[in-house]
Amino acid sequence: MPRDSHHATEEPRRQVFEAADGVSRRGFVAGAGLLGMTFPLHSVMSTALASDDALAGKDGLTLLNDLPLNAETPAHLLDDAITPTSRHFIRNNGLPPENVDAAGWTLAVDGLVDNPAVFSIDELRARFEVVNLALTIECGGNGRAFFDPPVGGEQWTMGAVGCAEWTGVRLADVLKRVGVKPGAVYTAHYSADTLLSGDEGKLPISRGVPIAKAMTDNVLIAFSMNGGPLHRHNGAPLRLVVPGWPGACSQKWLRRVEIRDQVHDGPKMTGTS
Repeated sequence: MPRDSHHATEEPRRQVFEAADGVSRRGFVAGAGLLGMTFPLHSVMSTALASDDALAGKDGLTLLNDLPLNAETPAHLLDDAITPTSRHFIRNNGLPPENVDAAGWTLAVDGLVDNPAVFSIDELRARFEVVNLALTIECGGNGRAFFDPPVGGEQWTMGAVGCAEWTGVRLADVLKRVGVKPGAVYTAHYSADTLLSGDEGKLPISRGVPIAKAMTDNVLIAFSMNGGPLHRHNGAPLRLVVPGWPGACSQKWLRRVEIRDQVHDGPKMTGTS
């Protein structure tokens, strides 16, 4: 699992990003780190690439599952310090929203706050400092295919990770504006995606983070990726980026952030999740 301080930087153009073990991602991929590894049979057989309509704009990704859509980046395409949008992995838990029009998108911030508010993306840009940060997102299941004995879930090899340059506003700045009340414990993140069954009003995932993490200066509400729009499968038009924590906390298609007086208990937050 990635470490907080090692995967966030305010120098977006750094040429080397340190992995959790202190070895650069560039050096690991380009060097002998991959030599002698035995890849699971599934990774050889799962050869559906970006020519599939579902992966339009995603050059060379390996499709692991099409329902929900999940695709990883082959290791040899992760050699850039900044992962191109076309090579950034896709991790979905449900069905992405059909309408991702930025012009009509809003974000509600409510719960244990003094002044609940709803912001359009234009209002976020206008009312808060816009920052650019190179931040790593990694699925908590990255490397699962190598487990012995095997475990369930998406069988990621090593491609469920990417370091893009994200543009957005700090979650902390937004929370300061609405005024977090004493007794706040956790955030709760809500998105526009739906269960695979299509059940209305039920979310496939709703994670959160402790207030102390939410108030750090590198957690972003992002509306741009590598200088351009977010890819639809990377959360367009609005998402969270929470470096140093499992990728599931970086909620895509973000619609609402609620401040709660307890640890959030949304889908994929309790039990063995």
